[in-house]
Amino acid sequence: MYGKLRRRYARHGGSARLNLHMPVLLIGANLVLLAVLLLDQPVSASVLHSGSMLRQIGAVVTDVGKSDWLIFAGVLLLFEALSVSRLTRSVSARCQALHVGQLAAYLLATVIVSGLVANLAKRLIGRVRPLYQDETGIFGFSPLHGGFQFESFPSGHSTTVGAVLMAIALIAPRYRALCLVMAIWLGISRVVVAAHYPSDVIAGLTLGAWSSILLAVLFARHGILFRDQGTALPVLRRTFPLALPKPAVTGAKPAVSPDHREDGGALSAAA
Repeated sequence: MYGKLRRRYARHGGSARLNLHMPVLLIGANLVLLAVLLLDQPVSASVLHSGSMLRQIGAVVTDVGKSDWLIFAGVLLLFEALSVSRLTRSVSARCQALHVGQLAAYLLATVIVSGLVANLAKRLIGRVRPLYQDETGIFGFSPLHGGFQFESFPSGHSTTVGAVLMAIALIAPRYRALCLVMAIWLGISRVVVAAHYPSDVIAGLTLGAWSSILLAVLFARHGILFRDQGTALPVLRRTFPLALPKPAVTGAKPAVSPDHREDGGALSAAA
């Protein structure tokens, strides 16, 4: 397996310079700094003295950012795709199942890698959460404390949200505006429940989004799922069908679109 990946890397641009998309981190770092200086103190004070209804709404929305159910769904999709690719006799269905398997592997990688980095960072930094700030205020730190109250920066939920929504934005570019809006509101939910400061959320979203972009570049360098465009964001190597095909008319020869010939069938073939 390792040797095969090395050959794919050499064949798909392994000699070219790896684009790390550092401007994403630079912009995120500046937004974090501005949030620390201008937003963290007044927003956290306002949230701590706000009504309970707002927190209840935020508590319902914020669970979307939990990584456990996303990992479970990704593993289930990956194993189903691999099973179909091995059991089916149809070449088109096998190709489509492998494509779905690559997609599931990428989504799993974004959630797991970004989550590990975020959890390591929050334990090393040890920033106090808004709920537990007392005389220290927003600048309370206890590195390597290991307790929930000192795991505020960066937000783990926001990291997962940023990773998943950026991955979706790369896979389906037409939904990028929707992904941006969802990222903002899901991130704000962590502030509403007083679990994080605005700077924690911005840092988490930035880390998650950057992780997804970097992993997409690495996948592209191995010729898997994406194609590297140099300075631009990676794009899918082939169009992923997001809609089921129309049923064929009885007695008529079903038409095969160019997309289906290229992609190896419709998404339903891998179900």
